[in-house]
Amino acid sequence: MRKHKKHVIYSVYALLTILVILWLFPIFWIVLTSFRAEGTAFVSYIIPKSFTLDNYKMLFTNDSFPFARWFMNTLVVATATCIISTLITVAMAYTLSRIKFKFRNRFLKLALVLNMFPGFMSMIAIYYILKAMNLTQSLISLVIVYSAGAALGFYIAKGFFDTIPYSLDESAMIDGATRKDIFLKITLPLSKPIIVYTALMAFMGPWMDFIFARVILGDQVQKYTVAIGLFRMTAPDTINQWFMAFTAGCIIIAIPITIMFMIMQRYYVEGITGGAVKG
Repeated sequence: MRKHKKHVIYSVYALLTILVILWLFPIFWIVLTSFRAEGTAFVSYIIPKSFTLDNYKMLFTNDSFPFARWFMNTLVVATATCIISTLITVAMAYTLSRIKFKFRNRFLKLALVLNMFPGFMSMIAIYYILKAMNLTQSLISLVIVYSAGAALGFYIAKGFFDTIPYSLDESAMIDGATRKDIFLKITLPLSKPIIVYTALMAFMGPWMDFIFARVILGDQVQKYTVAIGLFRMTAPDTINQWFMAFTAGCIIIAIPITIMFMIMQRYYVEGITGGAVKG
C-alpha cells in the first residue's frame, strides 16, 4: 500500500511538473524573443543567438506606433473604470444583500439571466448609441462602456456581504448607528478582500479588452489602447520588422498586472473564495 501510495504521489508530481513546464514555456519564449537581436518574426530556434535592448527602446522612440501614448491611454481608462466600477458594484452588492425591497428577488433572477449573455452581443447597439450622443472615438466613451455593466457584476460581492453576520448591523442600530455609519464603519472595513478583488477585475477588463476598444475608437491611432496597438504591429506588412518589439510590449503591459497581483494576492484569494466573517 505504501509503495502504491508513493507511486501515485510521484505520478501526480510528474504530471504537475509537465503542466507547469507547458504553462511557463510560452512566457519563457516571449521573454527571450523580446531580447532577440537577429532574425524576423519566425526563426527555427528558441534561444536567441544575440541579445539586445533595442526592441524595448524601439517601442518608445518611434513615430509609427506610439506605444507610450497607448500605454497611458490604457492606464487612464483602466484606472477610471476601476474606481467607478468598484463603487457601483459594492453599492449594488450591499444594497441587494442588506436591504429588503419589493421585486428584489425578481431583479436578482433578471440579473442572473442577463449575465449569461456575453457583452459583445450588444456591441453594435452600443456603438450606435454612442454615435448618436457624439461620444465615439474617445477615451471617455470607453470608460462609460466598461463601467456601465458593473452593476450586473455584483453576485460575487453580494455573496461575500451575505457572509457578514446581520447581527452586527442590528447591534449597531441598537447603539444608534445609521445605515451610513454601518456601511462606512463596519461593513466596508470587513469587506476589504472583496473590494480588492472587485477592483482587480475592474482594472483588468479594460487593460485586456480588444473588441469594444477597436469598434469604438475606430481609426483614432493616438487614442488606441495597448491591445489594439500591439495588434497593429502584427499586420502582414509590419510583423517581420516589429515582431520582437511586439513581444517586448507584451512583457511591459504584463508588469502592472503582475505587480498588482503580487501585492494583493492574499486579498484576491480571500475574495474569490468568498472569505467569510466568523462569529
